[in-house]
Amino acid sequence: MLSLPSASTGILMPLHYPHPQAPAAGELIELAPGVFWLRMPLPFQLDHINLWLLRDGDGWTIVDTGFPDDGVRQTWMQIIERLDGPVRRLIVTHFHPDHLGLATWLMEKTGAVLEMTTGEFLTAHAVWHEVGGHGARFMVEQFRQHGLDAERLQKFATRGSGYRKAVPALPEYYRRLKAGDITTVNGKKWRIIIGHGHAPEHLALYCVELGVLISGDMLLPRISTNISVFAATPDADALGWFLESLDELARNIPEKTLVLPSHGLPFTGLQARVKALQAHHQERLQALENSCEQAPQSAADLLETLFQRALDTHQTMFAMGEAIAHLNHLEQAGRLSRSTDASGVIRYTRLPRAAH
Repeated sequence: MLSLPSASTGILMPLHYPHPQAPAAGELIELAPGVFWLRMPLPFQLDHINLWLLRDGDGWTIVDTGFPDDGVRQTWMQIIERLDGPVRRLIVTHFHPDHLGLATWLMEKTGAVLEMTTGEFLTAHAVWHEVGGHGARFMVEQFRQHGLDAERLQKFATRGSGYRKAVPALPEYYRRLKAGDITTVNGKKWRIIIGHGHAPEHLALYCVELGVLISGDMLLPRISTNISVFAATPDADALGWFLESLDELARNIPEKTLVLPSHGLPFTGLQARVKALQAHHQERLQALENSCEQAPQSAADLLETLFQRALDTHQTMFAMGEAIAHLNHLEQAGRLSRSTDASGVIRYTRLPRAAH
């Protein structure tokens, strides 16, 4: 259990898990009136995703879809058959496969209308079709510029588009949700909160009346959300955007709010978790800055500084994106300088302390 000062009161507010037992496969647990928790498996090291069913009058709203796997589809069919009314809406927090991957299938099975942000809908299509700086060939070139070796680059080139494999089909239409919108579910008002850094326009839902925040991947209780820079936006300060989004959550969401994350257990103690994540990233930034003091370093050179373990190809993709995000943040904060060597590799050097 983690205790840190509340941002608003200075009182120690512990991170607390009021529902310590996750639902079994196909089980629904009601966490607040009309808010149900279900969990689906993922074929990764992170082996699960939390999904949410909201009672909506005589029907239902689903939040996020799960990964397109036959077992997940079968579990969904069992759940849908047990519901006492139709599924009318499908709200997707962001474009990643474990959140959007079954959207088309669920819409076909239930007749539900998809609701999400424009940034996530269009990014999904750009990544799927590998256009506009998105896709494997753009990523390979980005990683080459940041110093990744030829052997690992070839693995990415050979693998091709993992996104298209993980998202069999994409919806062609949706209802747009924007920051500050209010969507009513079962007579309760849910405010749309947009976060940045993990995905272009990640959606979270907050209900004051129920005291519930569906945080998606923007706020997780045990692990740090992946923050990556993509080839389409090579100079983006994704980490800065993420930290600003966390600050907004801490300012506007009460400490006692029940946070429903996409991974891990529901928890209270939002301000404590935000502070812990901010401290975590500051430690990583300092470690990277220190590593760039003696000689210029590329993002690939610094993977071992950030991730002190062996990385497979899938993990290396996230690790490179995260390393670039931290290095961009340090450069734009005036803590590192950036240069390109004779081989075309981008390298970073620590600036003298007086410079920042």
